[in-house]
Formats: sequence, C-alpha cells, structure tokens
Amino acid sequence: MGVRSVTDNLGIERATDRGTEGLARFLGWVSLGLGVTALAGGPGVSRICGVDDSRTARTVLRAAGVRELGHAAALLVPRRAGLATWTRVAGDVADLAAAGQAWRNRRGDRRRRLTYTVAALAGITALDLYASVRATRNRRPGDAGHAYGAVTINRPAEEAYRFWHDFENLPRFMYHLQSVRSTGPRRTRWTAKAPARRAVEWEAEVVEDRTNQLIRWRSVDGSRVANCGTVRFTPAAGGRATEVRVELDVHLPGGRLGRLAAKAFGENPQQQICDDLRRFKQVIETGEITRSDGTPDGSSIQAQAKQRPARPLASRTA
Repeated sequence: MGVRSVTDNLGIERATDRGTEGLARFLGWVSLGLGVTALAGGPGVSRICGVDDSRTARTVLRAAGVRELGHAAALLVPRRAGLATWTRVAGDVADLAAAGQAWRNRRGDRRRRLTYTVAALAGITALDLYASVRATRNRRPGDAGHAYGAVTINRPAEEAYRFWHDFENLPRFMYHLQSVRSTGPRRTRWTAKAPARRAVEWEAEVVEDRTNQLIRWRSVDGSRVANCGTVRFTPAAGGRATEVRVELDVHLPGGRLGRLAAKAFGENPQQQICDDLRRFKQVIETGEITRSDGTPDGSSIQAQAKQRPARPLASRTA
C-alpha cells in the first residue's frame, strides 16, 4: 500500500512511495511560498515576525528566503527530495536559533509576535523532521540494490508464467545473465556478467510458486551475490494481456565503489530490470529482440559507446 507506479515513455514502471513523494512535494511548495514571501514581503514580513527594528534581522530574512527557494527547487525534483528534506531541517534549526536569540532581546508587542514566529518555526521543523525520517526509512540500504518495474504484454498470464518459469529462458532477455541451469526441483545455478569482463555464480531456490500468478526466489546462504526477487503475473484486458511486475533486491559487493562500478558497466539492478522487461515484452510477443542502428543494446557505457546514428538505405542508381 502507498506505492505508486510511475510509467516512462516505453511502458516500464518504477515504484515510488506515494506518501513520501507527496509530502516532499508539499514541502517544496511551502518552501517556494516562504521564499517568495520573505523576498517580496520586505518590511511587512519583518513587522509580522517582530524583528522590524533590526537591519541585521531583515538581512537574515532575505537570506532565508533565498535558501527556501533553493529548497523548493530541490524538493520539487523527486530524486533530490530525500537530501533536501534534511537540508530543510538544518535550515529550520538555524532559524529557530536566530529567532530564539531575537526573542530574548525583545520586549512587549515585538516579543509577542516573535513568540508566534518561534511556534510556527517549531511546527515546520517537526514536519520537516518527520518527512526526512520517513524518506530515510523508505530508502533501501546503501549496499542493497533495489529495482522495481512492470510492463504489460499482449499475451495471457499462463503463457507469460510458463515462459518465465522455464528459468533457462531468462538469459534470452536478461543480458546480464550468461546462463541459468536447473540443479534440482526448486534450485537453479545462475551465472552472470560482472564488471571488467568477469563472471559471478550463485545458487538460487524458488521459495513460493503460484501457478500463473507468482514466482518468488532467493539466493541460498553463502552465495557470492545475495539476492531475492518476485515476479507477479496479473491478467489484463479481459485475460488477453498480462501485467508483469518484478521486484528485485540484490547485495552489491564492494560498497559504494562496487555500486558505482556496476552502474558504469551496466550491471546496476535498476538499469538491468528496465532493459530486461523491454526485451521480455519483445521476445514473448514477437519471438525476437528488435534492434536498430539508433538503439543501443542496453544502457551500459560500452553499449552507449557502440551506437551510431541510424542511416537511411543508400539510394540505388539505375
């Protein structure tokens, strides 16, 4: 629950936490409003806040307005929202400290107005802190690559399930795999490409298998590449089509450096799953992978470097 699918222009979907994304976007609009108000309001904002007697305070307000506009720009871009919520918290703490200092130096009506200002800042800080903690909790661990995607294919669920369940078919559209061999009733041995032209192997087992509905697998204990995944097959278009949803978690060895290397060499899980689902749709619907001069084979640096502009057929002279 609380997960929204975002579809790209090729029909592949990625999951986002709808609540967290919505809250970050809301805070982005709040930052935009505060920034514009602080910069355009001038003396009126200073008077409302209770610091209209201080030129330094007005300068601080303008600086805070610029900062809020920066937060708005970051929060309204989903990929940056997680970090931006924490920078908002840092800004809130600075604002509370400045407002608290000003409150101690004011008396009478200005102190009363500053009391309201401090209360409002405390409420905003609490909301920003909640959003930051929520975004952090929803983020996957640093060494675990999480990938999610979905695609609708023009084949019934039975056919899609049967094709996928024959695990030796997987390398036909999962180009990071070299082979998948059955080693037992529910076990398989996987060989995958690794950066720098290497290969890595592991054993996997099917832990849940619902005919025509779901396959769930995981690597066995001691595998060099710890991973688990689920593929779901949901009938669509009255049973004539199927929505295939895949979710994968894989531990990438080497920490941050390993993740950067995997991304550069096209072994990043999210890169892989988007490419894999496109090819799966092509294979099961047409029996082959569609290629062209203008379409690179995958999203790795090597594949991108090999592509060249598509060219029309050379004209023939009579």
